[in-house]
Amino acid sequence: MQNRQNRLSSLALHGGPQVRSEPFPPRGLIGPEEKAALDALLDRAIAGGIAPGYNGDEENAYCEEFAAFMGGGYVDAVSSGTAGIYVALKALDLEPFSEVIVGAVTDPGGMMPIPLLNLIPMIADTAPNAYNTGPEQVEALISPRTGAIVVAHIGGEPADVAGIVAIARKQGLPVIEDCAQAHGARLDGALVGAFGDVGVFSTMFGKHHCTGGQGGLVYTRDENHYQAIRRASDRGKPFFLPSGSTNVVAALNFNLSDLAAAMGRVQFRKLPAIVSRRRAIVERLRDGIRALETVSVPPPLAGAEPSYWFLRMRFHAERATCAKKTFCEALAAEGLPITPDYRMAMPHTMEWFVKRRVFGSSGYPWASPAYTGDPDRQFPCPHANATMDTHFNLNFHENWGDGEIADAVAIFEKVNAAYARR
Repeated sequence: MQNRQNRLSSLALHGGPQVRSEPFPPRGLIGPEEKAALDALLDRAIAGGIAPGYNGDEENAYCEEFAAFMGGGYVDAVSSGTAGIYVALKALDLEPFSEVIVGAVTDPGGMMPIPLLNLIPMIADTAPNAYNTGPEQVEALISPRTGAIVVAHIGGEPADVAGIVAIARKQGLPVIEDCAQAHGARLDGALVGAFGDVGVFSTMFGKHHCTGGQGGLVYTRDENHYQAIRRASDRGKPFFLPSGSTNVVAALNFNLSDLAAAMGRVQFRKLPAIVSRRRAIVERLRDGIRALETVSVPPPLAGAEPSYWFLRMRFHAERATCAKKTFCEALAAEGLPITPDYRMAMPHTMEWFVKRRVFGSSGYPWASPAYTGDPDRQFPCPHANATMDTHFNLNFHENWGDGEIADAVAIFEKVNAAYARR
């Protein structure tokens, strides 16, 4: 009993010394290579007297390089990952008030485009002990009203997209993969984003590779999809249509700029090393805490090679003398960068969804008399909520060195020693 009291009192949470008194280092994603690429583009613009625009050499090259990385196909660069989801759905030309199945855990930008296009989000629970939805959860929501499926690979961990696509194919439904957090992740050797009809990537400043503040990429292997995507991302311009055609569909302007693409090209060349390093760090963390009772690194889906935007971790309450909240507070007090609760990534629990705040106070698209489903349907998502109760996220990056890895392991060991039920 005395030893336990000593271990508790040694925690920084209770006034003891921190394991890590200095903040973990910033990521340092941008370097002189990006500056040189932007300087060169601006120098050309100054010399030629024409400001950098869009759909120019830099953007075209960036799209071609990313398509080659994905194994061939077509890419359109857009202004954000959210814009990419909007464009991908818009290009499918679904009938209004169709239902779109989307996972419960995603960024709000991965769900909001659905009702903004007068489509109805149907919220698929996650698979047990996971942030990602699964085939069983998606299949349960398919109805004659279903128009498409959006599958997110959360935290860089691949969902069972192969299983979901197999179900979708039987029903003739298109699948959009939301790969915003999963650049370079693989399932059974294939890159995520290449399983469904369209893959969408965010390139905002915090992602695996970036194009500056915001950006996104929309990928497809289907030429017809690509042509529709281009029109949907640029005000319905008559790309690929006969000369003299006018704008063919009402759409917004979601173009990326050549400035952003110039940075993205340099960043993209760094992606394989970034993903490799993140995987190596996770393996060292996994090995370092393998013997601890209260916390573990859950195994990914069979056949998955995550790219780890963050590290999902499991708290084992049955082996601890405290609640997850206290455990996470103790980790944070020791200096560890964590997100204790990821419910911020459950958009259907937010005010905009609960109060149907999409088009004024109308309640549309749910309230439309043209919608033949249940506008008041609830989505309790027991698996997702149970996962939130037992998991938290470790925020790390590829530039962690031996010291950061050692300190992280030491923090887990210290907090485990204080709270393990022994």
